[in-house]
Amino acid sequence: MLNCRQLALCALLLPALAAAQSFDIAITVDDMPVHGQLPRGMSWLGIAETHLKVFKANGVPEAFGFVNAGKIAATADGEAVLDAWRAAGYPLGNHTYSHMNLSRAPTLDAWYADVVAGEPPVAARMAGADWRYLRFPNLSTGGERQQDALAYLHARGYKVADVSLAFSDWVYTDAYARCVAKEDTAAIAAMKTEYLANVDSAIVRMKNQSQRVYGRVIPQVLLTHLGGWSAVMLPDVMSRLNAAGARYVTLAQAQSDPAYGLPGGGSVISRTASQKGIRLPDSKPAAPPLEVDKLCR
Repeated sequence: MLNCRQLALCALLLPALAAAQSFDIAITVDDMPVHGQLPRGMSWLGIAETHLKVFKANGVPEAFGFVNAGKIAATADGEAVLDAWRAAGYPLGNHTYSHMNLSRAPTLDAWYADVVAGEPPVAARMAGADWRYLRFPNLSTGGERQQDALAYLHARGYKVADVSLAFSDWVYTDAYARCVAKEDTAAIAAMKTEYLANVDSAIVRMKNQSQRVYGRVIPQVLLTHLGGWSAVMLPDVMSRLNAAGARYVTLAQAQSDPAYGLPGGGSVISRTASQKGIRLPDSKPAAPPLEVDKLCR
């Protein structure tokens, strides 16, 4: 039987043991080839190359990139971004042509058309490979439209690219570009501090919630974006994932787990918790969050 001294020691060791618990994770990158504002001194191709370099350095076998085909013409290097991704051996999938949110689409047929319009540049670069994965824009499956949309995608041969983990990189993307333009190093430093604290807490929360919902840490699917902020923070993000026990796998490997058996919107963990009637604790920041939208205006 453990005595009080041993119990106290166990209490100290448990958080460290939980942090070191290994888990499989697939990397996915949305909004290719353009996400948010472009920071001064950066290019979209350079942002893509940074992602590729960091992923390769960390032994990531696959980073599935999800394309908004309508954004390709928005920049001179849009085509080059997709070509570089494929040259690195990483796959591309469909994120709809215009990033059309299913809930806000004027009609289901309009959303279907946006899915189809997004296919050609992906299919052309993925000849002979499995590219029929779709990531729902904003992770929205349209409420009452969900079943019709999923049936349509299934009939067209698609699998849904689900999500279980994200660090809200999109919140900081445009603010970072503004602060770079204004050379506000203090604001950028504050954003980095808050963001990395959020990364740490999100990883711990993911493990705790996964254990609560499934009784184990399921394979994860990370959502990030091809933006300037994401590129700058990626080395630190990967270091934290590595320290937490990440083992990088493909999207197909991660989603072969039974936890991903029923596709849907939002996070698979919170979605399954709701289906099982499991109430997950609210996540509140340890300190008041930055008003990122107001920074560097």
